[in-house]
Amino acid sequence: MQKTDIDKQLQIIKRGAVEIISERELKAKLEESIKTKKPLVVKAGFDPTAPDIHLGHTVLLRKLRQFQELGHKVIFLIGDFTARIGDPTGRSEIRKQLAREEVLANAATYKKQISKVLDVDKIQVVFNSEWFEKMSVLDILKLTTHATVSQMLARADFKKRLSKNEDISLLEFMYPLLQGFDSVKLEADIELGGTDQIFNLLVGRQIQKDFGQREQVVITMPLLEGTDGVQKMSKSYGNYIGINDSPDEMFGKVMSISDTLMFKYYELLTDVDLAQVKAMHPKEAKLKLAEEIASQYHSKEIAVKARIEFDRVFGKKELPLDMPEYKPDGKEQVITVLLNSGLVKSGNEARRLVKQGGVFFDDIKVDKEDFTFGQSGILRVGARRFLKIIMPKN
Repeated sequence: MQKTDIDKQLQIIKRGAVEIISERELKAKLEESIKTKKPLVVKAGFDPTAPDIHLGHTVLLRKLRQFQELGHKVIFLIGDFTARIGDPTGRSEIRKQLAREEVLANAATYKKQISKVLDVDKIQVVFNSEWFEKMSVLDILKLTTHATVSQMLARADFKKRLSKNEDISLLEFMYPLLQGFDSVKLEADIELGGTDQIFNLLVGRQIQKDFGQREQVVITMPLLEGTDGVQKMSKSYGNYIGINDSPDEMFGKVMSISDTLMFKYYELLTDVDLAQVKAMHPKEAKLKLAEEIASQYHSKEIAVKARIEFDRVFGKKELPLDMPEYKPDGKEQVITVLLNSGLVKSGNEARRLVKQGGVFFDDIKVDKEDFTFGQSGILRVGARRFLKIIMPKN
């Protein structure tokens, strides 16, 4: 890039960002990068605590892709070591410790999933167990000299837990130090994270300084609310849109968000000109958003079909054309059918949906967990999931 491109780079980098610490340092690093023809090292870490990546994760992934397209070196750090400790950020209690096998099984799915957003041939995928498992106990303990207990207790979520007499483990104090040491090992010029990660990211700057390195620029991105419009997108809250969701499910979930949240999704999940969006009718804007997102993770053609199907089912109140089928053995209860058919992911989810009145058979509410099917018909979960029940003929 030419020197005159710095303002353009900054414009792209700043889209959707909440805070840059500091913009002056970022500009200086970009200028140096152009002068030396050496790309900046841009890092983002992901702890594989669950196997699925959702649109909330892609806020950071899309920003990484923008750095990729600007010619910088992107490092996708998989925190397979730190995931076994658990990031205490935003937590009101000590996280459950994950086994190494669980973490590695989750991590194994990540590269394929992120290929839907990033050019995986042009990124460096790194596991932080590469250095942490080689460190001695003494090496790990020496990291504790780079922070004080008072600094840790000044952290908002720790302070809140302490005020409620809730436990904080010493292991949780270690997490920001380990994340910061990742930046030292990778010699990161820039680190990306959510706004809830600001403490950990700033610890990274301090540790780099202590190790005689130039401090990384910190860029925070907003947390994306899920389909409920309240909680941040999370599988545990049931408000997520997975990048592996079917196109019809993805389209329907996007259409369920509020008009207010729609503009945030446009800004963080697409490259569409926001001025154009504001000039559109809200309903058309949301349809375009759903089509745009479905296109990113499937294809334009498939997204158009999803839009047509959505109009058929929700506009014209017709049944879906492509509906999965299931043949109960005559004794299977609704909970078992929901689970075995793949309509829900767990028995707990199935029971919750029945209890909340979200399950219907031929448009009649199923309000008992031991409900069995006496005839063929359509089983519906919520507004978007359908299953054709085919009972065997006597």
